[in-house]
Amino acid sequence: MTNLAYVFLMGQPAGAAGQSNPLLTFLPLILVFVVFYFFMIRPQMKKQKEMTNYRSSLKKGDKVVTTGGIYGRIYEVKDNYVTMDVGGDVRLKVDKNALIKDPSAEE
Repeated sequence: MTNLAYVFLMGQPAGAAGQSNPLLTFLPLILVFVVFYFFMIRPQMKKQKEMTNYRSSLKKGDKVVTTGGIYGRIYEVKDNYVTMDVGGDVRLKVDKNALIKDPSAEE
C-alpha cells in the first residue's frame, strides 16, 4: 500500500468508509435547481404571462409591432389572428403570437 492510500484510509473514522448522508450528496444539485428557478424560470414565466394578457387585451386602434419588425395599427381582432393596417391601404393578417408591444405606443 502506498503512503497516500494509507493516509487516506487511516484518516477516515471507522465505519464511515462508503457511507455518507444522502442529503449532503444531493444538496448541491438542489441548490442549483433553486437558483435556476428564481433567476431564470420564474422571471420567464412572469414575462410569458404578461405577453399572454397583452395579446388577449388587444383592441382596434392599438399600435403593435410584429416579431419580424413590421409596425402598424390593429384594424380587426379575431380569436387567433388580427388584421393589421400598415399604411397605404395595406392590411396584413397576422397571428397574435407574432405580436409584441410597440414601445412608442406607451408615450
